[in-house]
Amino acid sequence: MEKVKNKFEIPEEVKDISRRLTVAGFENFLVGGCVRDLLMSREPKDWDIATRARPEDIQKVFPDSFYENDFGTVGVKTSSEVQSLKVVEVTPFRLESGYSDFRRPDKVEWGKTIEDDLARRDFTMNAIALDLRPTTDDRRLIDPFRGQKDIEKKLIRTVGKPEERFGEDALRIFRALRLASELNFAIESETQEAITKNAQLMEYISRERVCDEFTKIVMSDNPAIALEMSSRLGLLKFISPEFEKGIGVEQNKAHAYTVWEHLLRSLNHAAKKKLPLHVRLAALCHDIAKPHTRVWKNNQWTFYGHEVVGARLARKILEDLRFSKEIVEKTVRLVRWHMFFSDTEEISLSAVRRIVRNVTPELIWDLIDVRTADRIGTGRPKETPYRLRKYKSMIEEVLRDPISVRQLKIGGQEIMSLTETKPGPHIGFILEILLSEVLEDPKLNTREYLDKRVSELHSLKPAELEKLGKLARTKNEGEEEKEVGKIREEYRVQ
Repeated sequence: MEKVKNKFEIPEEVKDISRRLTVAGFENFLVGGCVRDLLMSREPKDWDIATRARPEDIQKVFPDSFYENDFGTVGVKTSSEVQSLKVVEVTPFRLESGYSDFRRPDKVEWGKTIEDDLARRDFTMNAIALDLRPTTDDRRLIDPFRGQKDIEKKLIRTVGKPEERFGEDALRIFRALRLASELNFAIESETQEAITKNAQLMEYISRERVCDEFTKIVMSDNPAIALEMSSRLGLLKFISPEFEKGIGVEQNKAHAYTVWEHLLRSLNHAAKKKLPLHVRLAALCHDIAKPHTRVWKNNQWTFYGHEVVGARLARKILEDLRFSKEIVEKTVRLVRWHMFFSDTEEISLSAVRRIVRNVTPELIWDLIDVRTADRIGTGRPKETPYRLRKYKSMIEEVLRDPISVRQLKIGGQEIMSLTETKPGPHIGFILEILLSEVLEDPKLNTREYLDKRVSELHSLKPAELEKLGKLARTKNEGEEEKEVGKIREEYRVQ
């Protein structure tokens, strides 16, 4: 047991919970990640207290608390407006045994000492307890597994034998990688060996829990650390086998790195810029289909249609990981359209309008962020070259222009009234043709012009109207969409 100077900033709400337990006669300590963060001068995200009290004792001390689990953890409510302090988890000292599902203990017993409780924890840096009871100007640290030394060395090491710890809870394998990314720590060699040896235990972990840890990795400051390590230790396939396919896949001279290295560097740039989850996922997935579409042609590698195939692979990966529908749709759209970049001397405002239409105004600047991350990921130093700045100015110019059927000055009901017809495919064809013309020239979006064009289009033969409507739809969705059917068939992606 060590004495340390009272240097920790601990919220009054947490200290009050500790005081009330002490007054009631129950020994208690701060434990887990909050102690680790305090020792690293980081602001803890959560506050956890371990105590000699049993759940029923804790609830007597805190009548407004709640107890809804099989592991003794009681949620103690606070009056704090800080999200991480609304509930402080108070748990009895525990002993655990039997892990038949490689995730949770089959049997939980209440421990007698804090040392009992610390011995069941995952990593040494998380197996340190802090006694909040005042002892003159000192506070006591209980550190039976030398976690402070590992924090100083920036090293992740299991408590006791790593194979035993991973056999108890296989998710600890991914947690080690996540902590490496979040804290910029290395994983101790014996622990790394045990990860590789026990990698198959990840098959017992639900996709939702893998998604939780994967999300935390992606949202860390340096996600490439964990993802590169996951590829080296045989874990990447448990996120998705698709990522493994990019390892060692070389590209052309414009790219200094393999596909996998490029994706990691693109993601790290997005992390450096503190971009949101869907943008980071798009940066990681934008070239995911290059191994599928790589063809040697004219003395170089080509990846024709990789953005189309990639959008479908990204959807498959993210849905398998159980990401929310919103995150999936945003990410897939960004992957699909990340190849918008073109020669600004030739690109037209109408083409820019179509890009905004396809990616949506809400995501257009996220698309720019993905493209920037893509560029930085190739090894190029400049973040905003002239062509990208020019493209941004063109986007600003067209954002007020109509880009969807809903923004036309005429709708389906008005078309039916003008043509004295009932609902049918012809209405959709007319709207697509009108939108195509307005995308070319927004000044045509007037009721006078649109009424005139509706009459002209209605006079066409049905087959001719259908042909023009389908051509307009293809053009509105982007010229490259006409190749989607061919690409789907060639690469067997639905």
